[in-house]
Amino acid sequence: MICPETAGTPLCPSNWPQDTLDLREEHSDLFRISNTMSHLELTGWYWGSLTSIEARQILNHTTEGTFLIRDSSNPEYLLTLSVKTSSGPAHLRIEYNEGRFGFDSVVLAKPKLRNFEDVVDLVQYYVSVSRNVHNAHDQTIAPMTKDTVIHLKLTKPLYVTTPSLQHLCRIKINKSTKTIQELPLPTRLKEYLLEYPFHL
Repeated sequence: MICPETAGTPLCPSNWPQDTLDLREEHSDLFRISNTMSHLELTGWYWGSLTSIEARQILNHTTEGTFLIRDSSNPEYLLTLSVKTSSGPAHLRIEYNEGRFGFDSVVLAKPKLRNFEDVVDLVQYYVSVSRNVHNAHDQTIAPMTKDTVIHLKLTKPLYVTTPSLQHLCRIKINKSTKTIQELPLPTRLKEYLLEYPFHL
């Protein structure tokens, strides 16, 4: 919703009635989800409406740790991470709760799981943990299915198509620095880099 005092701004003053503030909170959720979907579209490893069967067939021919993000077939969830594990492809639902994204799991595993404001941040974190041999065992046993514990090892995204050279350069620059604004680059190029502030 747009406030009359701040036309074009989605935030309302804090002294507005409670029902208006609730709408502001809903907008915040919509913004976060929309932002995440925009980032996922740029990754190259978001496969959209791929089914679990199709994801399994694709991942069967890959190495352990290869992953992709797709739309969830369960209407209660927005997204699913499909990954090739040592025992074959597995699918982990991603839930959105209280403004943050995290892997769905049984209650016992929840304390080990971390949540993030963006799905790309979530995946990026588990990729970095998987690459860190010392911490990998403790922090990748988190997501659990009904019957088993899945050792979550994420090593390589599976791209729908080969990313553009510009996007690959953006990822490399983001790996090298967190201070994009301080780089001696044209404003337009900085905006391009900040459009996707991840290194995966």
